[in-house]
Amino acid sequence: MTKVALFVQLKAKAGKEEEVGAFLKGAQALLPQEPLTVAWFAVRFDASTFGIFDAFEAEEGRQAHLNGQIAAALMARYDDLFEGPLDIKQPQVLADRLPG
Repeated sequence: MTKVALFVQLKAKAGKEEEVGAFLKGAQALLPQEPLTVAWFAVRFDASTFGIFDAFEAEEGRQAHLNGQIAAALMARYDDLFEGPLDIKQPQVLADRLPG
């Protein structure tokens, strides 16, 4: 069972919406380098609002992800692509259902 997660809501800068979508889709290619990430989702809520949700079995996985290449890529492009401050929430998972 997953026990901890990350959630980040992201607001694309005007005119950067499609670039943000492509950036988030491309981040999926980095997931094989993060074996402790149990579940990872990049989502789009509306034209300019996106989100990332990740789940992990333990804090070790969450910290590995925060120090991994996906987080590094997000930080490197944040000022170019997104509005407002970066707010990474670190929730606990109360229940899950995963394939397997």
